[in-house]
Amino acid sequence: SFSTRNCPCKMSQLPPKSPLASPVLEGRNSRIDSLDSMSMDTFWLEVENIKQSTEAEQEECSLADVKTQEEGEAEAEWLQDAGLSNLLGENASENDNLVLLSTLTRTQAAAVQRRLDTYSRSRRRRNKQPVRDVRDVFGVVSSEETAADKEVPSKDQLWHNLRTSSVQRNSQDYSCTVRSTGKEEAFNMDVAYSEQAAVLLKGSFLPESRRLKDGNALTKFKIPKGRLGVTKIGDLSAQDMKKIPTLALIELTALCDVLGFELKRNKTAKLKTTEKRLFGVPLNTLLENDQKLLPNTKVPLLLQALLSCLEKRGLETEGILRVSGSQTRIKSLEQKLERDFYTGLFRWDEVHQNDVSGLLKRFIRELPAPLLTAEYLPAFAAVQNIPDLKQRLQALNLLILILPEPNRNTLKALLEFLSKVVARENNNKMNLWNVSTVMAPNLFMHKGLPNKIPEGKEKQLAEGAADVVRMMIHYQDLLWTVSSFLVAQVRKLNESSSKRYQFCDRRIKNLLRKIHADKDKVEKSQAEPSKIVKVHASLLLKDSLEVHLNNATRVADVLKQFQKNLCQNGWNIVNTVNLLKCNNSVDCTNLLLYEVGGNIGEHCLDPDTYLLDLYHINPHAEWIIKQNPSYPRVF
Repeated sequence: SFSTRNCPCKMSQLPPKSPLASPVLEGRNSRIDSLDSMSMDTFWLEVENIKQSTEAEQEECSLADVKTQEEGEAEAEWLQDAGLSNLLGENASENDNLVLLSTLTRTQAAAVQRRLDTYSRSRRRRNKQPVRDVRDVFGVVSSEETAADKEVPSKDQLWHNLRTSSVQRNSQDYSCTVRSTGKEEAFNMDVAYSEQAAVLLKGSFLPESRRLKDGNALTKFKIPKGRLGVTKIGDLSAQDMKKIPTLALIELTALCDVLGFELKRNKTAKLKTTEKRLFGVPLNTLLENDQKLLPNTKVPLLLQALLSCLEKRGLETEGILRVSGSQTRIKSLEQKLERDFYTGLFRWDEVHQNDVSGLLKRFIRELPAPLLTAEYLPAFAAVQNIPDLKQRLQALNLLILILPEPNRNTLKALLEFLSKVVARENNNKMNLWNVSTVMAPNLFMHKGLPNKIPEGKEKQLAEGAADVVRMMIHYQDLLWTVSSFLVAQVRKLNESSSKRYQFCDRRIKNLLRKIHADKDKVEKSQAEPSKIVKVHASLLLKDSLEVHLNNATRVADVLKQFQKNLCQNGWNIVNTVNLLKCNNSVDCTNLLLYEVGGNIGEHCLDPDTYLLDLYHINPHAEWIIKQNPSYPRVF
């Protein structure tokens, strides 16, 4: 087979430090090699095509070589990215750091402590002023447990409580995380993944090495809907979503620590500027230019055009994505697009489908930084080394949340298109594995990254990369979900930030008393069997809707009641655009209920959310009915 050692584009892969590495590799190899249909010929053919298309451009690397970091540098960068730069002695708001620390679970706090210890040792070796002891700033117990009902402890005791106390929610049944052979399994998002892994290890549950056989045999996972429903990416406000990557990074690190895998990241490199307008342009720059034409654009217009063209004329084409178009024509088309795309003069109907698929892959490959980012490309590749499928998906879910918004939105658009290709497998002969092996080199190989592939490891790393792409395509709905435990941490951050506690010795006692008082208020409110609240729809109506909540009231029920009142009571409708159907009946599917304010910025609610439970968690929020922004508009 073709060796990637001869290719200017290298996959960046970091081997695990875990002693489980050998059986993991064996499990992965058996997972692939046992399947006759899963030949890697497509992968190596794509690598050869990439090599041929880039041989003349080897000198145009967009990323500088990644330099090896000195001891302590990786930990310092991690603490900065995790929002804990103040622990390094930098001038930052101490409250902001301590508020974040107060939300951490036991395993998350241990991950922070481990990196602080490593950083401190490196500082001492370099004879620099020692970093502050973390116990001087960890003056708060975990978000789920307080010691307010006990004698006020010292700061050392508070730190000990944070590291050793079990999160209250973690005492619930973990049966859903134990391996089963059923066709559908529960995917628990209520409890931190690292806490679930720690419980499994403590209970001596050995994770099963899942074998991905084919698209139809992949394990089906279902997220159990709790009383608060499920939150998708896009349901939270931009302000709250900015907090998610920090929390997801800490949780991912904690999960890898528990599993015994080392999470390494590439150091961010400076991008070289280009005179091009489309290909080889950073995603942020593309979106800034596109938003001048179409405000609120979230996916580059060129990528949207490429995907739209393929969806209209290429989904039924046999070998689409796999069969390469002419490199000469593709290069010529790229030049025409650079010249004519924004003028609207480019004729898509004159382009062959295989050439369009070549342009699509070239667009992804020519990004100055990988779509999965230079920093986290090694982490995405290393997911294959986690032996258990559910834990691999947990790691991928967190990595998706860590991605910058432009990268995440672009990746989602690509994966949705790839799913459509797989859905036409009977016609285009491209099953899930075929599509994954074709796209893996384009996502995991980048000419600006150094070669870190050990001798003789090309085959297993290639198979692992294709496996990761396959999981992202098949499980994308699950991966684009924000875990309930992360939403709970965001709420805690918002609550603590609004209180602006002064974390110092003389205030710890008052702090604990205040937390205890707030806890009593919540417990008292939770005892209320019913509640009457008002739901607003100011953009649609002048009136508000009075709703009687009980334990069975869901968001869907409130929207139905709103629809009924509109039809029967003749409310004064302010805005009827898209609200009424052709027969003047109200289209309830065009309406969404949002939770606004209190301990959340803005949260689009799952129709199955039980509102009395939500009220107890966020009693100061307003509930507002709005039109679905993604609903097809008719003018």
